[in-house]
Amino acid sequence: MTTTTRRQAFQRLSNQLGKFQRLAQPFFLPLDQAKGWQFIGLLVALIFCVGGLVLVALTGLIAVLERFQPILTENYFGGVARTIETIWSSWWGWAFSGLFVIGAGSFFGMRQQLRHKRWLHWLMLAVIVLMLLAVNGINAGIGFIARDLTNALVEREESGFYRILIIYACCFVVALPIRVSQIFFTFKLGIIWRDWLSRSLISDFMSNRAYYTLDPNDEQVTDVDNPDQRITDDTRSFTAQSLQFTIGVFDAILTFSLNILILWGISRTLTFSLFGYATFATAILIVAGRQLVKINFDQLRFEADFRYGLVHIRNNAESIAFYSGEKPEQEETQRRLGSVVKNFNLLIVWQVIIDAMRRSSNYAGNFFPYVIMAVPYFAGEIDYGSFVQAMFAFSMVESSLFFVVNRIDELAQFTAGVSRLEGFQSKVEKISRQSAVVDSPTFSSGNSILIQHADLYPPNGGQQIIDDLSLNVEESEKLLVVGPSGCGKTSLLRMISGLWNPRQGSVQRPASGDLLFIPQKPYMILGSLREQLCYPADEDRFSDDQLKAVLEEVRLLQIVERYPDLDVKQDWPRILSLGEQQRLAFGRLLLNAPRFVVLDEATSALDVKIEKHLYKLLEDRDLAVISVGHRSTLIDFHDSVLELLGNGKWRLLPTATYLLSQDPDLV
Repeated sequence: MTTTTRRQAFQRLSNQLGKFQRLAQPFFLPLDQAKGWQFIGLLVALIFCVGGLVLVALTGLIAVLERFQPILTENYFGGVARTIETIWSSWWGWAFSGLFVIGAGSFFGMRQQLRHKRWLHWLMLAVIVLMLLAVNGINAGIGFIARDLTNALVEREESGFYRILIIYACCFVVALPIRVSQIFFTFKLGIIWRDWLSRSLISDFMSNRAYYTLDPNDEQVTDVDNPDQRITDDTRSFTAQSLQFTIGVFDAILTFSLNILILWGISRTLTFSLFGYATFATAILIVAGRQLVKINFDQLRFEADFRYGLVHIRNNAESIAFYSGEKPEQEETQRRLGSVVKNFNLLIVWQVIIDAMRRSSNYAGNFFPYVIMAVPYFAGEIDYGSFVQAMFAFSMVESSLFFVVNRIDELAQFTAGVSRLEGFQSKVEKISRQSAVVDSPTFSSGNSILIQHADLYPPNGGQQIIDDLSLNVEESEKLLVVGPSGCGKTSLLRMISGLWNPRQGSVQRPASGDLLFIPQKPYMILGSLREQLCYPADEDRFSDDQLKAVLEEVRLLQIVERYPDLDVKQDWPRILSLGEQQRLAFGRLLLNAPRFVVLDEATSALDVKIEKHLYKLLEDRDLAVISVGHRSTLIDFHDSVLELLGNGKWRLLPTATYLLSQDPDLV
């Protein structure tokens, strides 16, 4: 491997660890108050603290047993008692004490960063590590038990055999609830983490209209596609797999630490052989597994695109049925499915290759203990029990060293998931920051809709839509926006709302609670009839009588007759016609009671009589109105007309002057 290749590999690893840190650290430590090395340091300090507490607890337990049940200690826990005595009578005792003090001091020094319940997350992780340590301690003891049990069988010591067998059974009885509790706390910490991360992503996604600025359905934009999958599936996989790998690393470290000394004491040759072949096999599999990361990344994206296509059909079932568009929808869905299948076939090939390499290394590991330990055994240098113990210790150390190798498939999928989730998070945060920066000089709040010398272009450039527009809509004033299709009427509304930014000039508008937009196709939320009516206001503000009165005002009382329970949940976009939806949107308007309202062809599906009635309701409430529409009947409800002529040109006229300028046959 050349220097450049090594540098690129190190850079990729560094970038991936950085992505993981940006996703994982905030749950445990705030990013703006702690560095990455401090996060890693606290993870290590956690092991020091838990290890120190376990050592103190074991010391106290053995002291109590030696005082009150010395026979029990001698028969069953003699090895543990001698190990603890050796630790405290040598420099190891000082070393463990020093590490515990360092660990506890690290958490004390970071106490300010552990507020907002972050200390609870660390406490739960500490409990999990404590249980891991207990289980690994039991496993290490089982190696000695297996040695003595085997020797008792070989030497036909019946009484000693059954005594050791009872100890063996007790180990499993003790280990089972510990392991089950560890699984419970792991799942519990995982769901707490997922809930926290999902809420954080949703908050960023909904801030500064990042959800609107993103184009999540562009299959070519792989860093923001399918935000629904990022916030649901990817967060679930990330939190679960992060804990799985973190706890797996802790488990591997503890397994290695508790068994390597045993293996070293039995055979140094076997220990060196294990290190040699583990290093070789891991290096090969990691290099081969890099290809899996990209394939898994693409698989997640193609699966999400396929699912979105099916959801799109479900959400637009009636429109597709009216068009008899089953064939093109089927072809598009099958195309997306084809991408899933094609990429998965490639994934199968690489998974088979890596699985064959992994199994080859595992099979090779089964021969090393026999080949190396056979010589001292046949020479009579060790007994058969020591041979069995060496096999057990070898398998335990091997599993810890091969932690990455045995999970190369999961690691590749996890790495792809981290890249997708972190890319989405970074993009959303970037858009939020950009929106905040762009909004401040261009937009401001006021008591009117005031546009001054605004030049409007599409967000990604292109032909100018409006050139040097200036207008002012005060309270109670009513403005009609007209013009041919494609001239920029809806784009003007986007600028007023703040969805689009003028390239030059400024826009002043009322605060969000005083300004309400109603589009041609009203937005129908997933909820009850009560929630539909009150949206976006709090439904508790209104009584049932108020809601029914508003429905009567907008001529929708028949809905109450069909659904007398206002809390009923239905598929409202399918049940209600477009005209009923537009009237329901006017009901929302009346309940929210804004001072300014913008209507984008909001009565296009209604007859002239109902339209006149709804505009009379707005007039009675003395609201300022900006309407976009094509119907000539709308002119009667407005004071002035803004005509967009195309190519950026426009003219602003009083209603009477505008009528005089029109062909009578067209008005």
